[in-house]
Amino acid sequence: MKTLKGPALFLAQFAGDEAPFNNLENIAKWAGDLGYEGVQIPSWDKRLIDLERAATSKDYCDEITGVLAQAGVSLTEISTHLHGQLVAVHPAYDALFDGFADPSVHNNPTARQEWAVRQIELAIQASANLGLANMGSFTGSLAWPYLYPFPQRPAGLIEAAFDELAKRWRPLLDKADAAGVNICYEIHPGEDVFDGVTFEMFLERLNGHQRCNILYDPSHFLLQQLDYLDFIDIYADRIKMFHVKDAEFNPTGRQGVYSGYQGWVGRAGRFRSLGDGQIDFGAIFSKLTALDFDGWAVLEWECALKHPEDGAREGADFIRDHIIRVTEHAFDDFAGSGADDATNRRLLGLS
Repeated sequence: MKTLKGPALFLAQFAGDEAPFNNLENIAKWAGDLGYEGVQIPSWDKRLIDLERAATSKDYCDEITGVLAQAGVSLTEISTHLHGQLVAVHPAYDALFDGFADPSVHNNPTARQEWAVRQIELAIQASANLGLANMGSFTGSLAWPYLYPFPQRPAGLIEAAFDELAKRWRPLLDKADAAGVNICYEIHPGEDVFDGVTFEMFLERLNGHQRCNILYDPSHFLLQQLDYLDFIDIYADRIKMFHVKDAEFNPTGRQGVYSGYQGWVGRAGRFRSLGDGQIDFGAIFSKLTALDFDGWAVLEWECALKHPEDGAREGADFIRDHIIRVTEHAFDDFAGSGADDATNRRLLGLS
């Protein structure tokens, strides 16, 4: 067994234009001072990383590593969620998702997709240059508007969507394979891959591609009322990244999973700071440890109520307290009587 690495912090929700959140040096020092040992960098935030430079210059990557080392933290992974989202966008969401892209490709879905694919390619190479084994992302979505089967979906609609999704991602997964990097998809509502069944549909069309893996975040499963502990057992060999994020689900006679179009504060299901929700992290950390998860425990802070700086400060201790330092020997070794092959055969009546 291995001891999980951490605590680490995903920087996307904290980066801003004011110190200490305005550049990598400042935000890394802030995170280190809170007790984090690692940080996860969003690929789209130029205040934290120049993706093209990282993909083409190992000297620049060494600078990044050095800046983080000065703050006492390591780089866990690069996250490409917003770029991955744009690999596949249903036209209903064109206007909303343009905000994720460079202004030069706004109002041009074809150019936006090409731009997004290029960003994923750069992130793969940047990950390799930085010595990282895993990279987080979203799959994007073509079928999501047809999630609920009313009106009745035409035969083959969902299959065609997943065929196209796999067609778009396969070349990127092949590039990731050549670079020695796993693409770990966060299983997330709003993406076509939002639960185990849809992950399997995607993976089947990719012929079980070895670089198609999972970023495990239990909060999205609680809000879907999916068994997030059983998910770990089923997909243990594909889980390569871990977002530690809490949530709560409090259905009433008025709303449930869909939450009546309410904002986050008024929803039955909402994200919460670590320890304020309903996720059984003790069980999650135990399962991941027993299954030999070889990765980082990374706080992705999202909460409808609490201030982010309080959530970050509390999150470092919360994760540290849940990481299980694995034992080097069995607890009952003290009572061992010692044995050899001859003794074992005699005990079995075989001598």
